[in-house]
Amino acid sequence: MIELLAAHPLVLLFAVAAVGVPLGRVPVLGVRVGVAAVLFAGLAFGALDPRLRLPEIVLELGLALFVYTIGLASGRAFLRAFDRRGLRANLLVLAALVAGAGATVLLARAFGIDPATAAGLYTGATTNTPALAGVVEALRGTEETVRSAPVVAYSLAYPGGVLGVIVVIAALQRWWRTDYAAESRGLRDYGVGGEQLRSVTVRVTREELASAPVQTWREREGWHVIMGRYRRGADVRLVQGDTVLLPGDEVTLVATERDLALVAPRLGDVTDTRLDLERSQLDFRRLFVSRPEVVGRTLAELRLPQRLGAVVTRVRRGDAFLLPTADLRLELGDRVRVVARQDQMADVERAFGDSYQALSEVDVRSLAIGLGAGLLLGLVPVPLPGGMVLRLGFAGGPLLVALALGAVGRSGPLVWTLPYSANLTLRQFGLLLFLAGVGTGSGFAFASTLRAGSGLDVVLGGLALTVTLAATTLFVGHRVLRLPMNVMVGVVSAQHTQPAVLGYAVEQTGNDLPHVGYATVFPVATLAKIALAQLVLLLV
Repeated sequence: MIELLAAHPLVLLFAVAAVGVPLGRVPVLGVRVGVAAVLFAGLAFGALDPRLRLPEIVLELGLALFVYTIGLASGRAFLRAFDRRGLRANLLVLAALVAGAGATVLLARAFGIDPATAAGLYTGATTNTPALAGVVEALRGTEETVRSAPVVAYSLAYPGGVLGVIVVIAALQRWWRTDYAAESRGLRDYGVGGEQLRSVTVRVTREELASAPVQTWREREGWHVIMGRYRRGADVRLVQGDTVLLPGDEVTLVATERDLALVAPRLGDVTDTRLDLERSQLDFRRLFVSRPEVVGRTLAELRLPQRLGAVVTRVRRGDAFLLPTADLRLELGDRVRVVARQDQMADVERAFGDSYQALSEVDVRSLAIGLGAGLLLGLVPVPLPGGMVLRLGFAGGPLLVALALGAVGRSGPLVWTLPYSANLTLRQFGLLLFLAGVGTGSGFAFASTLRAGSGLDVVLGGLALTVTLAATTLFVGHRVLRLPMNVMVGVVSAQHTQPAVLGYAVEQTGNDLPHVGYATVFPVATLAKIALAQLVLLLV
């Protein structure tokens, strides 16, 4: 069997996946590690024989695909999140990484660890392959044993660097009794939906509403609701910004349970009437956004009420429900609920596309251009003081380009974003490739060193550094800075630039908020660790 796996890397890849994925669904002390178990399956396979390792291109392709799709999906959230909270998160992570580098230097001097091994320990404990590549590049021209030392140390510290963060998250969320679902309901301003939307019909009783159009009231009182249709007598019409509501009118409101409880009493009395289902004069459809011309544009830019006499009352993105505000930008794969006159519904369908087949297709041109640009950016050497050279690598380069393209959305005819389902599929596949590649590549060195009884200082030192950094960052971020735990688990995943931990965090929260934290911090964390790892090399 070992001969077969060694001769056929593809068979090895899917054998690791076939073992790791089901293993990740098994609860251990009430915790499922999810796709991160592929890493540990890879370590087990790699420990059997030094030939059981996947080609380097598998790891590189997986890492590039994963961070690129994360960047595309998080581009706009990254810009929104980079306010005071984002700056605090980045400063917190930067301080933790600098402290970790200082602790590594002190540890190396105290226990006589050589500079190359110390730098490898730091990159392994913080699980950053680009930083390791920078260290190896800085050691070019030295002896083979010196150049291999950081790689061995990285392999020894890396598993603990992944497992340590997962253990910290699992322990603290249990200790703090974190309710991710309840917390996420109050995080509308992070740009990630999740709370269910409801519709009610209200009979207007407030006479003062007739003094101004609904848009004025919405802005004046900060109402986070969508008004779909209203009935005055026997006439049913769409609510537009300049509509003036009169006492006796019936109007439909769409919002979260909490917002409905705030707004409905300000208008009048909730009735049992299901005006939202009335189809004698108006109709409603649920349509897929598949037409490239509307992707990346806000609902205000589409001018649906003026052009087509239509109102969007709900947007579903993946499993999240989003309130269709004027500044909401549509993405491929969004499912919108639209209300319009029956004779205009065909035009509305054409406007959005509503093609499921189109959503199953990936625009290879935009994917190739964007990912290629990211890979090229990662290869660009940036000289630093002291003769050091910084490269973003296959993680930092694609991520920075994807964040920019995800924020832009489109450039003329090119739509940079991917359909939600396609993005998620590529993201999961990339993560699987990365974890299998790293696991099989590190497994034999890890097992051999432990069997020989050497390298224990690196393993324990790296694990201690990982646990200390992760626990400190989570405690300060969540308990001191009051950042949401939903976001902080993504922040600490990015602090360790670790896709496996992010995959675990997303499974724990059940939403996309960890991706916001990850995208906010990842670029700074990657750049910092590339520089700090080489600084450790110099200082030790």
